[in-house]
Amino acid sequence: MFFRSTPEEVGKQSRFEFIQKKAKEGEVALYCRVLDVSPQGYKKYIENTKRSYKYAELPANMQAIPDEDIFNKTYGKRRMYEKLQLDYECDYCYNTVAEVMRENGLLQKKNKAKGLTKSDKAAQKSENLIERDFSAEAPNEKIVTDITEYTASDGKLYVSAIFDCYDNTCIGLTIADNMKAEMVVDTYEKASQNYELSGAISHSDRGSQYTSAVYRETIERLNIIQSMNSASGRCLDNAKGESKC
Repeated sequence: MFFRSTPEEVGKQSRFEFIQKKAKEGEVALYCRVLDVSPQGYKKYIENTKRSYKYAELPANMQAIPDEDIFNKTYGKRRMYEKLQLDYECDYCYNTVAEVMRENGLLQKKNKAKGLTKSDKAAQKSENLIERDFSAEAPNEKIVTDITEYTASDGKLYVSAIFDCYDNTCIGLTIADNMKAEMVVDTYEKASQNYELSGAISHSDRGSQYTSAVYRETIERLNIIQSMNSASGRCLDNAKGESKC
């Protein structure tokens, strides 16, 4: 008669809160019996609510950190913990920081990985010559490439990079405000000026930049052998490039 939901539908914490709000003096035992909680448990709950929160300063500091810089809003548990230690003399361990973030709704939602490059279904594809074997016995025997997006204060920046599988050296890098195929071509032109790429196997995903005519003409002129992921969406086929960019 007091609560339309059954005890099973309401958590114990919620039932204690309901009793605290609704029960008058002398009615606590009745409410506890109806909502299937013990008077002792309710008493302990009331005692806990009167205690000061022992981590009271942590949420305040956590709220202040995003206010320092707009990019701090993306801080997860690890970065928040490091920032608290560096600038707020935090003596608590990582697990405590993570728990306080969870209790106060400060945990960031994980971003789902989104591929930047879009496959051109009508374009001719190349074979996967790497087959997820990113080892190399000599420099510039196998190279991998990809595009990464970065958010800047005045817009987005795109980075095209080429890495040597032999020692993970970045042999080519181009930054632009767009993802056009010309950016990728420029990366290979720069790399070829400093490294001997003739005969190298260059592996990429199936993005339209890498199936474009201008890109294929460039690597053919540089005598580079093209290799591509087995199918669209198979990021593991270019795991080396994905992890480096």
